[in-house]
Amino acid sequence: MSETAAKAPGAPAVSGDANRWKALVFIALAQLMVVLDATIVNIALPSAQTDLGISDGNRQWVVTAYALAFGGLLLFGGRIADLWGRKRAFVVGLIGFALASALGGAATSGAMMFGARALQGVFGALLAPAALSLLAVMFTDAKERAKAFGIYGAIAGGGGAVGFILGGVLTEYMDWRWTFFVNIPFAIVAALGAYFVIREPEGGRNRNPLDIPGVLLSTLGLVALVYGFTRAESDGWADSVTVGMFVASAVLLIAFVITEAKVKAPLLPLRVITDRNRGGIYLSLGIAIIAMFGTFLFLTYYLQIVKGFSPIKTGFAFMPMIVGMMVGSTQIGTRLMTRLPARLLMGPGFLVAAVGMLLMTQLEIGSSYASTILPAMLLLGLGMGTAFMPAMSLATLGVEPRDAGVASAMVNTSQQVGGAIGTALLNTIAASATTSYIADHIGSTTSKSQAQLVALEGQVHGYTNAIWFAVGMLVLAAVIVVTLVNAGRPDTTTVAGSGEGAEEELAIPVVAH
Repeated sequence: MSETAAKAPGAPAVSGDANRWKALVFIALAQLMVVLDATIVNIALPSAQTDLGISDGNRQWVVTAYALAFGGLLLFGGRIADLWGRKRAFVVGLIGFALASALGGAATSGAMMFGARALQGVFGALLAPAALSLLAVMFTDAKERAKAFGIYGAIAGGGGAVGFILGGVLTEYMDWRWTFFVNIPFAIVAALGAYFVIREPEGGRNRNPLDIPGVLLSTLGLVALVYGFTRAESDGWADSVTVGMFVASAVLLIAFVITEAKVKAPLLPLRVITDRNRGGIYLSLGIAIIAMFGTFLFLTYYLQIVKGFSPIKTGFAFMPMIVGMMVGSTQIGTRLMTRLPARLLMGPGFLVAAVGMLLMTQLEIGSSYASTILPAMLLLGLGMGTAFMPAMSLATLGVEPRDAGVASAMVNTSQQVGGAIGTALLNTIAASATTSYIADHIGSTTSKSQAQLVALEGQVHGYTNAIWFAVGMLVLAAVIVVTLVNAGRPDTTTVAGSGEGAEEELAIPVVAH
């Protein structure tokens, strides 16, 4: 499929906006804040739990409240960005996120903390798709788009690891409350910069009335799905509520698809996801994130519990992966994206990451950080960074301007759902393998010191079993990309935006097949 159209006379010279690179700084800052928040709170959780008197049974809600609101409302947030305008949605999202962060930092009880985290998720669901869709409509020249999405992809992929470092520093040297308060200056700077610098191109808003049935079905369906996986982690896969959540999610999401095919102005136009390239990106990205988020979790436990690293030392141990992501995204991906089809960057990228995971399957209690973990992290970062950059760009390339927000929301939805699935699924696999190992190796005559050693060995055995599964996920992601994504290298041709809600024609780059 090859779409070409001349740029309409009088169309805005989007790629010529002198402030677009300044705007990228503030968009990237906002994205970093949202991604950081997903992991920075994990490091601070033990301290916050003690201070606020949160029980072990309820502590998961500090993470779950955010994940449910963020994952469940992303599609709605993307549609609101298309309706209001991306700049307005971006600024409102930033202000709301800052206020919710202030509430979390000032929390005096568990309930106040859970509420603040849910509010962060609500405003994050408005902010994240608005940020990505702003890039989609502001950078339309192929080479500039590659650079812009390279930076964005590196932040989206590496920001979570940066959160471990920042969380460790703030928790160890200041107070857990600063893991929330740190968002406020980020948000203020990004909001002021966006207000004065960002010039969103005219036209391309989707002014159709909101698809209320679609909003309700998608939100409830995604919330049920994310909660199902979260509950599976704590209560098991056979738990009646867990099973009920999965059944309810399937019914609601099927009803959502049927509704979207029939209504006049759908929340998620099926044309956004039925395109084989975008569909392939959403699916492969979600599967790759399953592998990645699970590995974050296991490496954190391995380094702190087995190797005895402090929180801050654990954070810095992730640095090679961050460096690898930056190099893969801003150097390899950016330089090759305009020369090679996306599948020839994403497929090998996922496979390089799989090799890094493969090294981690060799972990033992006495494994050396320098000889095993460091090269594994470098390869994981290089591979994911190289794959992320074209994925972020292609996921919004060629969409009608009125669909930019909801297409961007689908990228975030695939990542958020993938993260929830990865944490629950891989944790369950690891816990099961650990239990079996300990049962097989501890007998009635085992001494206390031997039992402690077997318990540690069992934990590492569980981690490596789950990491093998993650290797398979990355290989599967590579197969999906090579099979479904058939877009050629980005062309510099532009296509005029069309459709209801487009007040002026907007130049959008197309893909030559």
